[in-house]
Amino acid sequence: MVSTGDIAPAFTATVGTSHHEPFDLSDALGDGPVVLAFFPGAFTPPCTNEMIAFQRRADAFADAGATLFGVSADSPFSLGAFREEHGIEFDLVSDMAGDAIRAYGLGIDIADLGLHGVANRAVFVTDDDGEVVYDWVADDPTNEPDYEAVLDAVESA
Repeated sequence: MVSTGDIAPAFTATVGTSHHEPFDLSDALGDGPVVLAFFPGAFTPPCTNEMIAFQRRADAFADAGATLFGVSADSPFSLGAFREEHGIEFDLVSDMAGDAIRAYGLGIDIADLGLHGVANRAVFVTDDDGEVVYDWVADDPTNEPDYEAVLDAVESA
């Protein structure tokens, strides 16, 4: 599992918009801190709450120079609809192949919901060089991160 002090594993995926643009983490590095908020599944109550909570704080993250991304195994179509329905303005990244989820050591199964190989809820903050300066992984995927601690990490990066 990725921890503070590690170099964040690079990955490519697809941005969940109607245009299905390519995403490459390396393109986001070097322009300030990057926040990667992994979540199990769009439209589930805890994930919806988390992404809305990040959206409510999006201006504070932007003011601190950070770029915020949500990452899940959902399809780009699903993430696009999720963004539209909930007014999420930051990019949601579709990792349907699970490359990022595996690289960060976050794969879990939530059998009750029929979800297999999805991301556990986790947040990583990287500095300009891609070094992880903050990591949080949920003990239970229904738990949400401490949003102020994430913002503090961004401000310190």
